[in-house]
Amino acid sequence: MKHASSFEIVAARCWNLLNEGKPFTPIFTVSVFLLYRYDQWLNGGFWTAAGLSLLMILPVLAIFYHYDFPLFLRNYLWFPAVAALLLWEPAHLPLHALSIGLYLFFTIYFWGTFYYRMRIGTSWWNFRRFWKLVLKNSDSTSGNAQEQLPKLLLLLFLWDHFYSLLSSESSWTAAPFGDEVTVLAVFTACLWLYSWILHRYLFDWKPKEPERFTNGPDPAGKAVNEKVIVIVVDGMRKERFEEADAPFLKKLRQEGTEYTQMETVYPARTVVCFSSMFTGAYPKDHGIRSNMVWKLGIRVESIFDSLRKIGKKGRLLGIAHLIDSMGDDVESVTAVMHNDKADRNIIERAKKIMAEQNPDLFVVQMIAVDQTGHSMGVLYDEYLQKIAEADRLIEEFVGWLRDQGMMKNTTLVLCADHGQADGIGGHGHLDEGERFVPFFLHGPAVRQGCRIDERHSLVSVAPTLAYLLGAPYPNSSRGPVLTEAFKSDDQA
Repeated sequence: MKHASSFEIVAARCWNLLNEGKPFTPIFTVSVFLLYRYDQWLNGGFWTAAGLSLLMILPVLAIFYHYDFPLFLRNYLWFPAVAALLLWEPAHLPLHALSIGLYLFFTIYFWGTFYYRMRIGTSWWNFRRFWKLVLKNSDSTSGNAQEQLPKLLLLLFLWDHFYSLLSSESSWTAAPFGDEVTVLAVFTACLWLYSWILHRYLFDWKPKEPERFTNGPDPAGKAVNEKVIVIVVDGMRKERFEEADAPFLKKLRQEGTEYTQMETVYPARTVVCFSSMFTGAYPKDHGIRSNMVWKLGIRVESIFDSLRKIGKKGRLLGIAHLIDSMGDDVESVTAVMHNDKADRNIIERAKKIMAEQNPDLFVVQMIAVDQTGHSMGVLYDEYLQKIAEADRLIEEFVGWLRDQGMMKNTTLVLCADHGQADGIGGHGHLDEGERFVPFFLHGPAVRQGCRIDERHSLVSVAPTLAYLLGAPYPNSSRGPVLTEAFKSDDQA
């Protein structure tokens, strides 16, 4: 399987500008406005009026960039839009029709059909299902129609209104223009206060983050296992896993220890989750807050750093996005291939890495389940089929490891980084289906047939790996070691 090329790595970062909701909103707003006014580009006065009016609404853009309006909060976005219509007369309805049309074209056809066809081989007819997924989607991407549309329409309405005023030569010094600016300032202040109140008093589903760092005896030099293999089935929704035909994974779970209330982190984006899993830290510490990584690299120690301190080696086999946070510890794989071949190629690459490098810690990211959820939805049979395929491939990989003698003193960790909600396999805001993930351990040091119902967080992964491999805890790790999963000395 090919490495992710330099072009693919850069392309993935560029795509995130359109995929992530925060950068998409200003990019799309500016693009639509300029496209609508394309016939005035050669007029110098156009750029002056357009630039000044954009500066006037910049505070509104900043508010919408800062506040996500996740889940049901997005319903409240229509109130400011209606208030603007009451304050200023509507004009240039074709501009707003153009914005809606281009938004639906971008999300439903360009993204949901053309992009997925080129990248993972979905059908040219995927738009027939994808439009329903976009309208239901609740995640933090540009595909969240119920959040993006009211934001975009309000921004374009305000920009167009003040552009029209500024493009009139007599309006600059007229008294009514000063009144308009005052009204805009009051409207913006009210929008900020409104947004702050909503997020302060209604935003109450973010997981509680412990303030203390990981404590307990220093595990350095006291390895429990020779190796740990972590297999992350990206985007595997917990209850859909229960419904899927996955006998091998369910057998491992039955023979090992399951954490039934394992919670992901907020926001539940892939790069954020992996960063937290393998540092033991929360986004406020490691600095990765979305898949759009503005400053490359985590700013804390990872489990891979901890292993280097004791002369051990860890590798993470994953897609190009993960390089943005974990850097050279990632063995990248290309994500540009038919989705039916993706996990098969990843498993073949995993075998090669184990045979040639034999790392002490090996993390494998399987991507086909997640990609199916995003492109075709999680409540359809195709999603269950991909979980079943992942099960067969994991069984094959574990069997290969046994044949190579690599499972004698090895712990297996099987989990997802996040779940997925209805819509385009949404994840980020911890909607239904996102928050709790499958998580279980299997191996000679792991208790058999144990079920732990106490709530835990994926930030416990890194310190638990340190405990198993005799490495110091990463310096910003906050998760407790999952000691309940392991046999006591008299049981070993």
